[in-house]
Amino acid sequence: MKKLLVFLFVAVLALAGCVQTKTDVEGSKDSKDNDKSNGKVAIEVLGMASAEEDMNIVRDQLVKNGFDVKLNIQPDYGSFSAQKEAGNYDLALSSWTTVTGNPDYAVRGLFKTGGDYSVVADSKLDALIDEASTLTGEEAAAKYKDLEQLLVFDQAYIAPLYISNKYQGIYSELVNPKTVLLPKSRAQVWEKIEFNDAAKNATEPLILHQTINSLTSLDPIKGNDGSINTLNTNMYVRLVNLTDTDEVVSDGSLSYNHVMAEGNQEYYFILRDDIHFAAVKDGGAVDTGELVSAEDVVFSLNRAKDANSVPDHRTYSIHENIETVEIVSDLAELQSKKVAGSEQSVLDALSQNLPASVAQLTKEKGAVNNAAGAYQVVKITTPTPFPQVLNYLAHQSGGIVSEKQVTSINTYDVASYDPDKDIAYGDQATITEGSATFNNQLYASGPYILVKKNDYEAQFVKNPAYRAGSEYEPKIAKINVRFISDVDSALSALRNGEIHVLQTVPETKLDIVKSDAKLTLNTADSNAVSYLQMNTSGRAVSDSADLRKAILYSINQDEFISYYQGNKKPAVSTVSPLIDTGLKLEADSEKVKEFVKAYNDNK
Repeated sequence: MKKLLVFLFVAVLALAGCVQTKTDVEGSKDSKDNDKSNGKVAIEVLGMASAEEDMNIVRDQLVKNGFDVKLNIQPDYGSFSAQKEAGNYDLALSSWTTVTGNPDYAVRGLFKTGGDYSVVADSKLDALIDEASTLTGEEAAAKYKDLEQLLVFDQAYIAPLYISNKYQGIYSELVNPKTVLLPKSRAQVWEKIEFNDAAKNATEPLILHQTINSLTSLDPIKGNDGSINTLNTNMYVRLVNLTDTDEVVSDGSLSYNHVMAEGNQEYYFILRDDIHFAAVKDGGAVDTGELVSAEDVVFSLNRAKDANSVPDHRTYSIHENIETVEIVSDLAELQSKKVAGSEQSVLDALSQNLPASVAQLTKEKGAVNNAAGAYQVVKITTPTPFPQVLNYLAHQSGGIVSEKQVTSINTYDVASYDPDKDIAYGDQATITEGSATFNNQLYASGPYILVKKNDYEAQFVKNPAYRAGSEYEPKIAKINVRFISDVDSALSALRNGEIHVLQTVPETKLDIVKSDAKLTLNTADSNAVSYLQMNTSGRAVSDSADLRKAILYSINQDEFISYYQGNKKPAVSTVSPLIDTGLKLEADSEKVKEFVKAYNDNK
């Protein structure tokens, strides 16, 4: 992920700038009367002190249009979240990266009533989100245009700022830059990376970087933010993956092949048998001998779609369009079903490039033997046609966990869960040095497993039973993820070789990387959109669309693009990087005056 996230991949941007006002959680929930004695409308902007440039621009644009701006600046994500939950803001400076490559993910959790991170409750918007999710091509683009019109221009629930590009710095004096991928959506792909000197792969740790040191959870369904997205993506294998350009593929996943059956409601996956769960023993990784099986897939995806399977479930809405997950044991079913848009049978499509022809299907993991033709096939059914389900399965929350291990640890009652006494699978305290509950019981199905962490870094080692001998076997044996919250400090660490990859190079620092002979700069398109989130409860902006629209038309995206030397793009909503609806936001001071007047007249 590119930045600190307010939501799944959500980055919070704020300034430690001119009007430095911090409010206690209990303290600054203003009344709905936002007017100052000077007649100006007061706006409180909430964020973290991590992006001075963006906050300066937002502040100046609002002040220019007649607002009094107060900054509620918080030092870290935890305190920001507490302030947001307490409602101490009019605007929250936020960002969202669509890490699944599909537009439904760009809106469902953020803006649908009851969504994982939604503060919006609008039945018309809900209907548009649901309808758009079933469409493709021009029909989908038209419906997402309607959605953007309502979200941004009719109701102004958000005010878009810009789309970011991706800029990655590599310490290429040590690391082979050709092996460091920069996907548009998927998190960093660790298993591909190699040192220039291949002999170092087994002996030297690769040192990566992230800004957040407090991890939400190592249970893949309990977090959807920048603290764990990359970590869980590399700890848990999924049924499918995304390419660098967001194509859904089976490459590097638990499946040899996957197909969508005629009708677009049934999805089949034929599983491979060369991945076992890894566990931690004596500070290293061991092969448990337990196959990552169809039984584990069924367990993992059923809990992923069940909002009540774990306390504080953060990703269930991503998988709410899964109706059933089951193991197929009848070959005749695969022979009789056709692939969507084709006369080919599902069996023929699943049978491409297997170790041996499919002779039998089994529900029992102990009977699996791909070399002898014994396979497991999983079928996922959706209640309505929903091809975007495949993109969601590529999300880190679709990671496959061990049914045996998770059920042995999660023995608490979910309804009465007490974090002070109950231990849940994936709790960061269980893998943190010095913690009273330090007892690493993680089981990893992916290429790496986290062995321990502290405030300085998290240490991973390769899963010895992940695709051994194949092109997907992890190349580097040890990976340390260094926690550095300040981006300038992280860039200095990259230049000094203290970290080897900086996943996000600030647009204002690109020339530094380009001019350093020890470094290589990778660039790519991004699905990251920065925007202002309006408070929808308890504030003047909550009740007045006119006031929200006055804020909306105060935003001049050209000034952001100019400041970042053309390295940003215009946005309308979080859908913008995925579908061009033709809509555009243009700053308009006259409209601001009209909407402020309408707001004042209707108070």
